[in-house]
This record gives sequence, C-alpha cells and structure tokens, in this order.
Amino acid sequence: MITALALDAQGFGIPQDLPALRRYLQAALEVEHLTIPVYMTGMYSIVSGTNRPAYFTIRSVLVEEMLHMTLAANLLNAVGGTPDVGHSQFVAKYPAKLPFSSDRLPLIGLQHFSPAALKTFLTIETPRKLAPKPKPGDGWTSIGQFYDCIRQGLEHLVKEQGEAAVFTGAAARQVGPDDFYNSGGEVFAVHDLQSAQLAIRVISDQGEGTDGTIWDSDDLIFGEQRQLAHYFRFNEIYTARSYGPHDTPADPPSGPLIDVTWDDAYPIHGDSKIADYRKYAATSAVYEQAVAFNTRYAALLRYLHTAFNGTPRAMALAIPTMLELRDRSEQLYRNPHPDPKLAARGLYASPTFELEPSQFDTVSPTVEQNLRLAGLQPGQPIDLSPVPSH
Repeated sequence: MITALALDAQGFGIPQDLPALRRYLQAALEVEHLTIPVYMTGMYSIVSGTNRPAYFTIRSVLVEEMLHMTLAANLLNAVGGTPDVGHSQFVAKYPAKLPFSSDRLPLIGLQHFSPAALKTFLTIETPRKLAPKPKPGDGWTSIGQFYDCIRQGLEHLVKEQGEAAVFTGAAARQVGPDDFYNSGGEVFAVHDLQSAQLAIRVISDQGEGTDGTIWDSDDLIFGEQRQLAHYFRFNEIYTARSYGPHDTPADPPSGPLIDVTWDDAYPIHGDSKIADYRKYAATSAVYEQAVAFNTRYAALLRYLHTAFNGTPRAMALAIPTMLELRDRSEQLYRNPHPDPKLAARGLYASPTFELEPSQFDTVSPTVEQNLRLAGLQPGQPIDLSPVPSH
C-alpha cells in the first residue's frame, strides 16, 4: 500500500476529503490528456503505408486514453466535481511534467516515431512492479500508484461518510456506452463505490496489466478479447518482437518478430514552437497550418468539455474532429521545417499543441452552432468558460 507519508511532501498522498479527491480526479484528467498529443505525434509522424503494426498499436492505446479520460470525468462528476478541460491552461506545455509525479521521471516531450519516442511511451505506462519505489517526499513513479491513491481515498471517504455523501453527482452528467464507443473496453456510468472501483481498475489494468501479468482485464470485465496492456504493447514495438502467451512482465518478448522500420518516419524538432514558425511565415505555409491545427484542437477540447459537463452526446462531435486533426497533422509532417538550418538536418514541421485563450474564443461560436445543429443544446447558451478551481 502506498502511504501518504511517502508522498505528501510534494502535496501528493491519499486524499483525505472530498475537495482533495476532486483535485486528484481533475489531475487524473490532465494526466490522461497529457499522453494524447505525445502518442498522436508518434503515430502520425509515421510515413503513410509503413509500420502498420506499430501504427495500429499506438492508435489502440490512443483510443483507450480517450476512454480513460472519459472515465476520469465520470469519476469526478460522480463525486460532485466539475471536469474542466475546455481552456488553454488544461493543455500541458511540452516538454511537460506529469501532475504529482516524481522528479526522478523525465519530462515528457513530443517526438517522432523512433526508439526514443517508444522509451518515453514506456516511461509513461510503466507498471507499478517495474517502477522505482517512491521515496519519502517523492511523487508517484507509475500512473498505477497515482490511481491507487485515488482508490484508497475513495474507500476511506465512503467508510467515513457513507456512499450517499460521497457520490452526489447527477446521473445525467455521466458519459455512457451509447455516447462513446471504444473497441477496447467501454465507457460506463459511475454512481457508487463499486462502479468507481471498476473504473479505476479498467484504467490501471489497461495501462499496466492485471494481477502481475502482461494482459489487461477487458476479457474479464467486458467479455472482449484479451489484449496486452499498454506498456507491453509498446514494448513489442520497441523490441520489434511480439510477446508469447506465457510470457511474464519480467520476460522479454519471446514471440515472432515484428516489422519495425524506424527510418519510415518524418523526423521532427519536438521543441518547435509557433513563434519559431512565425519567423518564416512569409516563405512557408507551416505557420498557418500549425495555427489551424491548434485551433481545431481547441475545438476538440470544447466538445469534450461539453460532453463531460452535462451533454454526453457531444462526444459524437469529438470523433470527427479527431479525424480532422489526423489529416492536418499528416499535412504538417510532409513539410520540411521552415527553419533552413533544421531543414538541412532533414527535420520536418510538426504540430506544437500550443493553445491560446484566443483560439478557444475563435472556435466557441462554431462549437455552439454545431451542438445546436446536432440537437444537443437547442436554444440554450453553452457555457464553455473555465470553471472555478475547487
């Protein structure tokens, strides 16, 4: 068991009251979201038609991170919180530190498909049993540790106050399976301790494996085909070899080789910023393309914010926005970096995932219009402003 004593010097431990629990669950939304641009960059920088096993593996994890983000929102709504994802402060500045994590973990940056990128993916998804042990005054060293503290906090509060006092959120704010289909696991409503424990189990097991195995628990929970947990899916790419049915977390993959060609990717300068592209706006279209990408990403977060705050069906508008982002990012990767020195090194342009408040202002009218056209908020103004902190 992870104790508050080991972690509280960085403000991280087992939440002891509802406001603290809600802060942790908002941080969980930030943790899950922080991975999405990282995995998108690795996946969409693959040259079209190559590395298909790796591409679809990363895609499967990316979709499940959206599932985890949605389950975290359901957890936060269930305990009377308010998910807050539709503003620029929600988006990490890359390279970024995972919330509440140990300073021993490296900053998470944006990298093209490469062994270095896969090592970053493995760092993010490291199972508790393979992660460094937390030290006094340290933050968490695996996401599973983080969710275990949330679970312990929930159980403590229910024991202390009773379920009715903890789970006060409106059922209508829950995103359900009819609102968001995912091929790995599914979204479900959280309304009591049992469903909250299950949501945390799904998130943890899909990331690091269940009961000390390399497998997730989708077969046990959802009756779906058993899959490798995220860490082990990524390790197959990194080692270019698949796991065998009897391999354990301590084993290297022992199955057939996987075709991985690291050169079939657009190499990028992951620290590129909009300001860097702006310098060359007169001679390159990259600046306008990168700004347009970030603006559409703001629209995605607006749809998610709406879905998590009382209009679950707005998830239906988030999906086509994700597809548009795929197309816009692949367009960017085909452009040499506008900085001649970086272009001479064979580097290409890439999305920066920098979002400004003005971009959310720009997309708000279109988001409201599309929601109304979809019959999701007929005749009602949609409040997409950041919510106050708890």
